[in-house]
Amino acid sequence: MIFTESELAGAFVIDIEPIEDERGFFARSWCKDEFEKHGLNSDLQQCNISYNNKKGTLRGMHYQRPPHEEAKLVRCVRGAIYDVIIDLRADSATFLRWQGLELNEQNRSALYIPEGFAHGFLTLSDAAEVFYQMSSCFVPGSAAGIRWDDSAIGIHWPHSPQCISEKDTSYADFVI
Repeated sequence: MIFTESELAGAFVIDIEPIEDERGFFARSWCKDEFEKHGLNSDLQQCNISYNNKKGTLRGMHYQRPPHEEAKLVRCVRGAIYDVIIDLRADSATFLRWQGLELNEQNRSALYIPEGFAHGFLTLSDAAEVFYQMSSCFVPGSAAGIRWDDSAIGIHWPHSPQCISEKDTSYADFVI
C-alpha cells in the first residue's frame, strides 16, 4: 500500500499496489501493521456500505462528537464520488480547512480520515457504492453535522447536488 499524506494534517490517501497476472490482480487494501507504522488508528470496530442510486446525491457533512469521534477509511467500490473532509480539530494547523478528491472504482484509492474530521461526499455517477471502516461504533446521540454549503468553510463541489436528505439540509453552519 502507498500512504500519501493529504493537505490536511493526519489524513492520508491510500493506494493499493496491485500484483497482476493473467487472472487480474491481488492487492492489500488494509493492514494493521502498515497503519500503525504510519501512526494511524488501526482499531477498526465497524464497517458500513452506502449505496446511492443517482448521480448528484450528497451525503454529509457528518461527524461524531466527543467522546465518540471516529477515524474512517473510505473507499468507493462502484461508480465515483467526490469525497470531502473538513478538519474540525481546534488545535490543528489545518483547522476548518477542507479537502476534496475523487474516489472511484478505477483508481481504487481510499481516504483515511482521522478522528475530529467531518466527512461527506457527492456522487459523480449513478449506482455509486461506498465502503467505510470505522474505529468506533456509531453512537446516535453523538452524531452531528455541519452544512454542506457553509460559506465559512467554502467547499467547491464539482456540481450542484440533486438529492440531499432532510437531515443533511437541516444542519447549521459550523460555530467555533
